[in-house]
Amino acid sequence: MSLRQFEYLVTVVDEGSFTRAAELLHVTQPALSHQIRALEKAVGTPLLDRLPRTVRLTPAGRAWLPFARQALADAERALTAARRAGGLECGELHVATVYSLSLGVLPPVLREWRARHPDVRIRLFEHRHADELREAMAEGQADVAIGPEPANWPGFAHTLGVEEFVVVVPADSELRSPVDLRVFADEGWVHYAPGNGLADLVDAVCRERGFQPWARVRTEQTATAPVLAAAGLGPALVPRNVLPEAFDGVVLHVDPPVRRSLVAYCHKEPDPLTRAFIALLGEAGCEL
Repeated sequence: MSLRQFEYLVTVVDEGSFTRAAELLHVTQPALSHQIRALEKAVGTPLLDRLPRTVRLTPAGRAWLPFARQALADAERALTAARRAGGLECGELHVATVYSLSLGVLPPVLREWRARHPDVRIRLFEHRHADELREAMAEGQADVAIGPEPANWPGFAHTLGVEEFVVVVPADSELRSPVDLRVFADEGWVHYAPGNGLADLVDAVCRERGFQPWARVRTEQTATAPVLAAAGLGPALVPRNVLPEAFDGVVLHVDPPVRRSLVAYCHKEPDPLTRAFIALLGEAGCEL
């Protein structure tokens, strides 16, 4: 078995197609099929069901996949570590996060990182939900994750700060801070689409206040929610850090406050470069 075979099969699974995987990997489809058959022969059992329009993992393939992803991630980190230790171009730092933080927290940090470490590339992995982020990190996707505190994380974790959520309403609203969310109990909300982690957060917070928000409109994009709220489509609960400096709507603090802890977490003690990135996040205070 080879890492290249692992990469081939993981790509076929992710793309759901031999044709698309071959195009992405820049190999011919017969060569790709041959390598995957060789891998299945080495394993001793089929890993894929070949269906007329797609492919899917067999039970053996589902058991195999997390280890393959981990092996590929470990190999890439080994290469990066060797480059760092050898004083080469320092390789690439992999950072995983949730969409709201890639929008509000990370841009100024990445700008400063580029100024300090111009030869270190950043690869950013973005996830819709904190649970999805934790699962990806458990499979070894990145050097470090930036997100809500993961439950029962077995590795390294460093607290960055507390993220505050605010309510956005139109500029002509007469409401003033602080506001109790129950004043919006009978209104239609600008809500997040199912699968977005903020949808679960909004529902949980409102449930604690004794009501279930009903959605007048749902959006996939965190950045769209405050824009729609400012346009008068309903209140939106948003992370304060995603709001631009120039904003047309009214921003209301919530009483009692809505907050969540943010952490940087890794599989193990971070290497010097990853630790430097975490330290920079601390210096910036995450702009929470």
